Amino acid sequence: MEKTTFTPGETKELGHALAKELKPGSVVALSGPLGSGKTVLIQGICSGLGVTEFVTSPSFVIINEYPGKVKVYHFDLYRLDNIEEFVKLGYEEYFYGNGITLIEWAEKIKKFLPEERVEINLKILSEKKRGISVKRFKGSKV
Repeated sequence: MEKTTFTPGETKELGHALAKELKPGSVVALSGPLGSGKTVLIQGICSGLGVTEFVTSPSFVIINEYPGKVKVYHFDLYRLDNIEEFVKLGYEEYFYGNGITLIEWAEKIKKFLPEERVEINLKILSEKKRGISVKRFKGSKV
């Protein structure tokens, strides 16, 4: 699926719509340059999953957990210095558990991503315009 959004609100709405397709165990890997709207899209996904807390990027702690219809694990790997740091988090527990895992900067841990996943790539097309590509891989739980 390819989509273009013209405002942050439209990006959130797209995330809200995508949330309806996610099931417990879904892993969503997001990539795109800084400022492309990854966190905004995740805010929409979380809203669609019933998260009422304000969703922010966990840049300094790597992961935030949010209660909703199902537990949401929000990884932000922007400041990840080395893979060992990620492995020590016990990522398997998140990726193969009953929650929904959302990963910003997922390209940093591509070899650890499960085969069943959704990949979302965001591109900056202009100041507010974003190109968003959604791909589902190998029977993803979406």
